[in-house]
Amino acid sequence: MIGCGPAGVTAAIYLARFLRSVTVFDGGKSRASWIPKSHNHAGYPDGVAGHELLARMRRQAEQFGAKVIERRVASITLQGDGFLLNSEAGEMKFRAVLLATGVINRRPPINDTVHQSAMEAGFLRYCPVCDAYEAKTGKIAVLGADGSGVAEALFLRRYSDRVTLLTLEESKLQPAHQDALAKFGIEAVFSPVAEFDFSSGAQVILMNGTKRRFDTLYPALGTDPNNDLALSLGLVVSGDNCLIADKHQRLGIRGLYAAGDILSALDQISVAMGQAAIAATTMHNDMRDEDGETWKPV
Repeated sequence: MIGCGPAGVTAAIYLARFLRSVTVFDGGKSRASWIPKSHNHAGYPDGVAGHELLARMRRQAEQFGAKVIERRVASITLQGDGFLLNSEAGEMKFRAVLLATGVINRRPPINDTVHQSAMEAGFLRYCPVCDAYEAKTGKIAVLGADGSGVAEALFLRRYSDRVTLLTLEESKLQPAHQDALAKFGIEAVFSPVAEFDFSSGAQVILMNGTKRRFDTLYPALGTDPNNDLALSLGLVVSGDNCLIADKHQRLGIRGLYAAGDILSALDQISVAMGQAAIAATTMHNDMRDEDGETWKPV
């Protein structure tokens, strides 16, 4: 497994319980670790912090025999009937590989310390599907005046009647976007944000000198998939640069599979775990087929 987020670790749990030899490479970049507390993960009615969930999942995988290597995979190449992975731990060959490398959020220009504390306080949020419930009735800002920003502002409008759309650069909305925002009472501010202050809430200073204060800021700046390894193998990506798998999570190269946010799908922990369960079961059964362990009627 390349990636130690919910997808990679879920697949590792399944495969270890299928009595497979499993290695998970953890590059330390899982977005799930950012989550201060998730309240929409089933089984945790009081919420669970992302780092705690990942630690529990990793412990479970290791309990069944999976090995975790805390190194980033630098390259992957096809070699004979398998894959050669190169990391700081050296070169290792594997029969099958799951890509669970995820994506990276495009962040506003905020230093790491402020960014982390703002997220922990709930002043900065990235996933309205995950946590708009916790932001309901508050003053909400969405950063990103384009189609994605408009869509996110409209999504959040259900939770609050005080939603404002901000931008990082000079931009103009299409008439249809302006009409949609006006219809639902969403303010669009076109003077770009020059500074951020998360010392108490989410305050921004605009280029025109105006200060605006909100309870929560949602950046809607997009994401960048960690697709370098896939591209090096010649895989074709979708319009959003994510990978495309079949219904069994295969990527079109024998022994190669994918799960989680690296795929074009809803970026949710539950979706990643479901895809991982399918991928792991497919990996196991594909290897059983190759080893002549399955029977098919003639």
